[in-house]
Amino acid sequence: MQSFNRNDTVLYNLRSLYEQYGYKRFKMSKFEEYDLYLEYKNFLQTENIITFTDLNGKLYAMKPDITLSIAKNAKPEEQQKLYYKENVYRASRTTKEYKEITQLGVEYIGSIDAYTMGEAVYLAAKSLSLISPEYVLDISHMGFVSGLFEAAGIEGSRLEKLLGFLGQKDTHEILYCCEQYGIEKEIAEKIASLSEVYGSFESVLPKIKKIVMNDKMASAVSELEQLYAVLSALGVGEHINLDFSIINDMSYYNGVIYLGYVKDVPCSVLSGGRYDKLLEKLGKNCQAIGFAVYMDLLELYDKSDREYDVDVLLVYNETASPVEVSRKAAEYIAEGKSVKVLSSIPEILKYKELVEISQKGEQ
Repeated sequence: MQSFNRNDTVLYNLRSLYEQYGYKRFKMSKFEEYDLYLEYKNFLQTENIITFTDLNGKLYAMKPDITLSIAKNAKPEEQQKLYYKENVYRASRTTKEYKEITQLGVEYIGSIDAYTMGEAVYLAAKSLSLISPEYVLDISHMGFVSGLFEAAGIEGSRLEKLLGFLGQKDTHEILYCCEQYGIEKEIAEKIASLSEVYGSFESVLPKIKKIVMNDKMASAVSELEQLYAVLSALGVGEHINLDFSIINDMSYYNGVIYLGYVKDVPCSVLSGGRYDKLLEKLGKNCQAIGFAVYMDLLELYDKSDREYDVDVLLVYNETASPVEVSRKAAEYIAEGKSVKVLSSIPEILKYKELVEISQKGEQ
């Protein structure tokens, strides 16, 4: 399994992947006018934003998100394939302290068809595979979920409450609330069943087809079937699951949404989805889909996962030939091992192998 102890390599591989698919690097400043983030704070799902006042008295924010800035600057008349590697400033999900976090992501802005959607989700899956071969991409569809609640006539605060329980997979509370709201038992059971279905496309699609109540839900199922056909053809189908407990703000997201996981990291390291409604709120007549990879979580995993600081500690004394020391270090590196070369053994260092070199040779 590939480790995260060389995040620079992961970053390089991901950037190469995106460029191979014709995505162009997007660059932006470190800060943005605060009003943008204030107006769309629900999209950011955080109120913890670092702000400052410039010399002209204007309030700015250290950017906590890239997607919002890209969407703001989108040109509806152009088809844009963008990727970014930027630092964002937000409270870490792990330490709850403000961090400068490296975030890598992909955004497509334009007209979205079956191929475009398949490419975006495939790149998300492929990104996970470049981090670790043991990964899972869980997919939901906001159109299917919203279609079900529309059929049930549920909206407003009741909708928000039930969506919260759906995200928690709390079937009992969903059924209880539906009973309190006077929702028909058959519909209530369909809503509750969404919290229970999880698994491969082959196992879940037949189940959700039985839940379909309107054209919106049927259209979502058709999209998911087309998406899975593309992902299977590209060789990542076995890593894809359906999970309708994945929920995002319905006022911004309207199609497929997804979360990516890799082995031994306890939370998602990738998230994305289709956010046409955000573009609509920004006055942009176009569609959009994308995802972000959270490098801070990979760095955290790197630190906790390393059993050793280095594979080989190569120690030499004053009698050793520098040529021999250099040659020996190069040999180990050529074998794919990490090497630390020092003139003495440090008190604190975890290493797999100790090699000492003197005038007499290797010991």
